[in-house]
Amino acid sequence: MGLEVAIQMDPMEAVNIDGDSTFALALEAKKRGHKLYHYLPKHLSFRDRKVTARAAELDVRRTRGDHFTLGERAVMNLADVDVVLMRQDPPFDMSYITATHVLEHIHPKTLVVNDPAHVRNAPEKLFVTHFEDVMPPTLITHDPEEIKAFRKEHKDIIVKPLFGNGGAGVFHIKPDDENLNSLLEIFTQMFREPIIVQTYLPEVRQGDKRVILVDGKGVGAINRIPADGEARSNMHVGGRAVKCEMTKRDHEICEIIGPELKRRGQIFVGIDVIGRYLTEINVTSPTGIQELSRFDDIDVPAMLWDAIEEKL
Repeated sequence: MGLEVAIQMDPMEAVNIDGDSTFALALEAKKRGHKLYHYLPKHLSFRDRKVTARAAELDVRRTRGDHFTLGERAVMNLADVDVVLMRQDPPFDMSYITATHVLEHIHPKTLVVNDPAHVRNAPEKLFVTHFEDVMPPTLITHDPEEIKAFRKEHKDIIVKPLFGNGGAGVFHIKPDDENLNSLLEIFTQMFREPIIVQTYLPEVRQGDKRVILVDGKGVGAINRIPADGEARSNMHVGGRAVKCEMTKRDHEICEIIGPELKRRGQIFVGIDVIGRYLTEINVTSPTGIQELSRFDDIDVPAMLWDAIEEKL
């Protein structure tokens, strides 16, 4: 069946056709005969109880330097399309949260992927706290004395902003590091939110695994190896994607969190696993599906569109 699909995302000019998950989803949608539209978050509007976007018809192709064509932008009533893919990159800030409130007015008559209310209620570093026996020792607080006590107990720690993304602002503080107080002062000046502190997991040297779930089911994983001299494995900061298999523990974690993800309408989710521990649940703009396809021939875009079409 041909669907009308509006994609809320970042500028098409910036898309990496070899790595961008939204681009892969758009290619699969085109293959299925769905009609695509593109708009930026700034083009989203709410007026007189109607949700509109200044959208342009979109065509995509896997041609480097010529990967898209956009038509003329015109105001579109998003209640009239079948699917909205909310795929802009974080930060998960008040602009992002406002967009979820606006899109909530059309969902589920127009299927928004992922469900915007539950995206809003599932910040990646906080949502994981709702599940037992999956997290490493973790502290979320403003209180520097609590952070110092946590460090005294766990020695080797990771300090990061609660709503950061892409590895930005992540610090590995070793037991003999004298910079913790200065770092907390900087964080206090930069962020009004609490800080998240976790015990350092040395298994990260063997990789930070990205596991993809489709409608609550784990379908595959890639591993991300940090660069030499780097504590972070995010590909934005030089992490290297490599082939890997899902372990028994990976499947256990998916079975623990999967039913709740499905209940909340989180169709496309990427989780981060280091060793035996789940560190983040990404429901905003997961990545990794093109790498998974190259390594293991797992067609996540097809699985996702199968799940979306089934819901319609």
